[in-house]
Amino acid sequence: MAYDSKKAGFLLVSVLMCILCGSCGSAPLGADPSMDAGVAFSEDSARILRRMAEQEEAWSSGDLNGFMEPYWRSDSLLFVGSRGPSRGWQVTLDNYRKSYPSADAMGKLTFEVEDLEPAGTDHALMLGKWHLARGEELDDLAGWFSLVWRRINGDWVIIRDHSS
Repeated sequence: MAYDSKKAGFLLVSVLMCILCGSCGSAPLGADPSMDAGVAFSEDSARILRRMAEQEEAWSSGDLNGFMEPYWRSDSLLFVGSRGPSRGWQVTLDNYRKSYPSADAMGKLTFEVEDLEPAGTDHALMLGKWHLARGEELDDLAGWFSLVWRRINGDWVIIRDHSS
């Protein structure tokens, strides 16, 4: 078989165009490849948002154990707050108990999720605001949070919480 420089040149140019344009075997030019992932993530995001609503309800009822349900029950859970990082589900619960010793101190919690996006198939990133309405005797509190969610054993749990 003889070497055909025209065919080889055309093949090389074609391969380079595919690589440079990113169109070999992928979505049509201009299509967003994350669209399929976004559709699949809608059920996951609905579950995560339900877990957040359950947290609001538990906190506002004075139920810290219920509030902690979405957190990963592991010594590897990372919580970063105003006093710096701490590790572990039990440590996090104990810190909440110290900081909010009564239902009055806990107040009514509301979350406002600003952004929730997938970070692969089993992780999600969330950014939002929190607000504690605590009545007339105690000041209201508010701040921001960023959470890393992970799918473990078929459900979504918080593995990292940075709240300010």
